[in-house]
Amino acid sequence: MTFPERFSNLPDYAFPRLRRLLDDHAPGGAPLHMTIGEPQHAFPDWVTEVIATHAAEFGKYPPNEGTPELLGAISDWLARRYGVRVDPATQISTLNGTREGLFNAALALCPEQKRGQRPAILTPNPFYQVYAVAALAVGAEPVYVPATAATGFLPDYAALPGELLDRVAIAYLCSPANPQGAVADRDYWADLIRLAEKHDFRIFADECYSEIYRDSPPPGALEVAREIGADPERVLVFHSLSKRSNLPGLRSGFCAGGAESLGHIKRLRSYAGAPLPLPLQRVAERAWADEAHVADSLAQYRRKYAIADEILGTVPGYRPPQGGFFLWLPVADGEAAALTLWRGTGVRVLPGAYLSRAVNGDNPGAGYVRVAMVAPEQEMRHGLMRLRDCLYG
Repeated sequence: MTFPERFSNLPDYAFPRLRRLLDDHAPGGAPLHMTIGEPQHAFPDWVTEVIATHAAEFGKYPPNEGTPELLGAISDWLARRYGVRVDPATQISTLNGTREGLFNAALALCPEQKRGQRPAILTPNPFYQVYAVAALAVGAEPVYVPATAATGFLPDYAALPGELLDRVAIAYLCSPANPQGAVADRDYWADLIRLAEKHDFRIFADECYSEIYRDSPPPGALEVAREIGADPERVLVFHSLSKRSNLPGLRSGFCAGGAESLGHIKRLRSYAGAPLPLPLQRVAERAWADEAHVADSLAQYRRKYAIADEILGTVPGYRPPQGGFFLWLPVADGEAAALTLWRGTGVRVLPGAYLSRAVNGDNPGAGYVRVAMVAPEQEMRHGLMRLRDCLYG
């Protein structure tokens, strides 16, 4: 029996790799998991009430594209948050979280060839691993572009050779970035969009951390595209309630952009997508319409930023994140540091190399660990103190 070769070079996913690294070793203290980006703030208390009220709708097939009420709530949120009005009927597709959309949008929109050649898909390095799998699934060449301290932890796509950019079909960008917490400002977005227009590629803007930030709300790709008069088909944005509303188990997100692009995404999704059950769509509708719970969660994350700054501010190379809920901490070797920390204190973190790829022998994540600031504040404080004393003391 034969199997496809296009995925044969994929490394194991980060968390099975982490289990192999750590699980044969006893923790050196009460275990504290600071690895996975699973929000632990309380989700809104009305969630279960909405599900109960609409429980009978579990007996119906849900609309694949989303209810008109949910699409309207998303459209209204985009207008409030970014000042961008999109047509809910033609420019939004609901998703089972952003992972599904970031993968399937490439299936729907990446051409088989670009200018007679194999298309390329750009991804920051390090990155959210679905970007690379999407590129391989459509037969494109994944191009891993360093997002390091030298580039402000955002990829410098404009520095790539013109002949490569002419083959690019899609460029992924996450802002605020996972794992580094860097935020793309208006100038960065404008430059990237103009680059995409010059070389005729699409931008997939992964904005799932957009409502977790230190100071000002991060600008959005649709917002900047509208400001500079770009082709509406040039940019697609992906959002989720997982981080914004502390509802990772709801599996509710959306993609928005040009009507033609969304038409292709919706057509593919009508065959291969998994629609969100109606009671959960009702929860999502209310969540996008409510900002009180988002403000409360943001206040908690801002306190966590302050805790991290207080405990780690004197660590050489520490860089306060601008957004998101990860710390990207410099170490000599990420795997060795994660193992040392687990065996010495019971604090569990993720080696940065598991989130990146080696290019020409250089893995830009190898000298880092990623730490998720999702635990309750006092637990997080104690975990960071244990981490600091073990790795930097």
